[in-house]
Amino acid sequence: METELWPNWLAACEARHLPVTIINARLSERSCQRYARFQGAFDTLSRPLTHLLCQHQDDADRFARLGIGRGRLAVTGSIKFDIQLGDEVQAKGHALRLALGVDRPVWIAASTHQGEDEQVLAAFDSVLQRHPLALLILVPRHPERFDRVAELCAPYGCVRRTGDAPIRETDKVYLGDTMGELPLMLAAADVAFVGGSLVKVGGHNLLEPAALGKPCLSGPAYFNFSDITRQLVAQGGAALVMDAAALGNKVSELLADEGERRQMGEQARAVVLRNQGALARTLSHCLASLEND
Repeated sequence: METELWPNWLAACEARHLPVTIINARLSERSCQRYARFQGAFDTLSRPLTHLLCQHQDDADRFARLGIGRGRLAVTGSIKFDIQLGDEVQAKGHALRLALGVDRPVWIAASTHQGEDEQVLAAFDSVLQRHPLALLILVPRHPERFDRVAELCAPYGCVRRTGDAPIRETDKVYLGDTMGELPLMLAAADVAFVGGSLVKVGGHNLLEPAALGKPCLSGPAYFNFSDITRQLVAQGGAALVMDAAALGNKVSELLADEGERRQMGEQARAVVLRNQGALARTLSHCLASLEND
């Protein structure tokens, strides 16, 4: 699945003549370059692979560069596009928005990394100049960073989700310090910035906010999700911001323009819907492989 390649397990399958299909396969440019430096090791690792069902053409092209024959490659799409965020997420998101304040502008910075929170807060300073009542939902990627990020946000008036304090108008930051609740926090926001992209992490998946019909923003370092991000940008469902200043400007612009927010959100959701069906295509390939082998 995706990038789970275990050498001993693959060797055992090869010794027993068991076909191996990698589904939802992906290969970032960084990983491709690393593998290329150890081509012999990659050849040994990949030899047992019967088929690689890739998320995107970019992934298939990178595997081909490493010597995987086109006959072993297929592009079935990303199963991630088959995301289903049901009524419960929307209901919980609505309840959170009521608690945050229906009339105040709300944006979210999701899955931020070390060195990125400071940039998000710098952008927020700019947003507050144009939207003094704005509130930032900040969701760090790693739980061990929650306390440190809370300290960074303290001067703004920071309420933690795990706390019991009510959210006042003077509180400017709502810290998402729980696990598994990002979708409902995305649902509560007007604009979504997805982190790991203002620092050289490679970005994170934009599909959750896109599926919720939110205008999506990403920094320039989105190379781990290049195909998804490029599709969203090309269709007008997402925009790229090169730095903290650009992030602040774009968030301010979107918070001031409900029509633009609605249009971007609709385009983002349309991209998700248009790409759905990867799971069915993957199952079809797997069944055909079982029949042929």
